[in-house]
Amino acid sequence: MAKASAFFASLLLLSSLSLVSFSEAKDSVHVEKGLSWTFYKKSCPKVESIVRKQLKKVFKDDIGQAAGLLRLHFHDCFVQGCDASVLLDGSASGPSEQDAPPNLSLRARAFEIIDDLRALVHKEVWKSCFLRRCCRHCSSRFSCPAPSSNTSVLLTSLATKNFDATDIVALSGGHTIGISHCNSFTDRLYPTQDPTMDKTFANDLKETCPAKDTNNTVVLDIRSPGRLRQQVLRGPDEPSGAIHFGSGLSMLKMGQLSVLTGKQGEIRANCSVRNPDNKKFLASVVEEDVVEEAWAELR
Repeated sequence: MAKASAFFASLLLLSSLSLVSFSEAKDSVHVEKGLSWTFYKKSCPKVESIVRKQLKKVFKDDIGQAAGLLRLHFHDCFVQGCDASVLLDGSASGPSEQDAPPNLSLRARAFEIIDDLRALVHKEVWKSCFLRRCCRHCSSRFSCPAPSSNTSVLLTSLATKNFDATDIVALSGGHTIGISHCNSFTDRLYPTQDPTMDKTFANDLKETCPAKDTNNTVVLDIRSPGRLRQQVLRGPDEPSGAIHFGSGLSMLKMGQLSVLTGKQGEIRANCSVRNPDNKKFLASVVEEDVVEEAWAELR
């Protein structure tokens, strides 16, 4: 039977942000072999409503968490596929991907939100609602394009994942929400200001980031910091929602990168720990007489 993946999770995230609806995605997105729109229809029919309801609550309290989850999604999928490798803690088999320099600024709260979502789902239906298949190891090489990458580098880098220029423009819309740390761009301000930068904009940045090593943050879009803004990307002849919808579809496309299906990987009992290191946790959350049955399902 087809197994669900980050593809499903990304759909719930994007629909919660009103970027794309389930019906729009179903009609427009190619689904990779091994995935199914209706995987949870019988075994866990409440999963969509549980996750969407909780995400909307999270975003209402702090819309910045939407940016944190989008970034976490990208940093997981782009490295070795959407396999939850970025969620793993370090172990004797190797360090965690979270220790890679580009991941040090991933929001801690984003990891907590994922754990909270899983706990909510399992509270409803533990035995029938096993979630996505995950990898058993972290990547030893972090390959996301650097923030300083120019257009040529981005096109070449993302082409290795079968993304085209349209996808790159659409995915760039993810940078119209959330914050940026000063040290990700102060090399363009100090010691000499980048001559291609707008002077007024550069001076505004310097007020928040007065030195190259400043540990402050700025919003990515001063006009609408709490909302993905389609106008940033839309051309003069584009219909109102064209890029907004395209951003959602490109994100769903990314959610299908090298997904694990069938018997590949494992269904973790704890998002941050491989199952072989975690049997005690499984025993603590299910009744003793079903531990072996549940363990067999997770393999």
